[in-house]
Amino acid sequence: MTNGIGVFVDGVVAILLVLTIGYCMLLNRRLKLLKADEQSLRATISELVTATEIAERAIGGLKLTVHECDMGLGERLRKAERVSIEMDRAVVAGKDLLSRLSQIVSAGRRSDEPVASVDEARRDDVKSEAKNTVANGARNDTKNSARNGARSGAKAVAAAAEAFAEKLRTKVHGLAA
Repeated sequence: MTNGIGVFVDGVVAILLVLTIGYCMLLNRRLKLLKADEQSLRATISELVTATEIAERAIGGLKLTVHECDMGLGERLRKAERVSIEMDRAVVAGKDLLSRLSQIVSAGRRSDEPVASVDEARRDDVKSEAKNTVANGARNDTKNSARNGARSGAKAVAAAAEAFAEKLRTKVHGLAA
């Protein structure tokens, strides 16, 4: 009987050993998979750290660029504000000059004398420019004509003002004589 119990106990121990060996093999396989996942996880973490460092450098560069743009834009805005103020002053001065010219014109007019209009002065100015252009042999390209067209308005006003001043001089000299 002791022999039967001994064999039975040895059989149970053998079965348990086989089960333990099987379970160890299963654990070994799982540990190998875990080690393989650990290596891929380490590679992923390494790539993530590299990407984070690159992003930090890019953010630093963007901050520097934003700062430079802010400084440049601020300077441009200050210059634009100064130019705007200068333009406002010029417009006010132009309006003042125009009002003074209109006062001179109205003071120089006599009720029975017709005054040369700005269009007539402009036509006379354009005719004299055409004669000068033909005489000098200058080219009349689109750039020159655009500039001359912009100048002709100012020249017409100046010519009208000179005509009014000449009429005033004639009146003053005529009355004085």
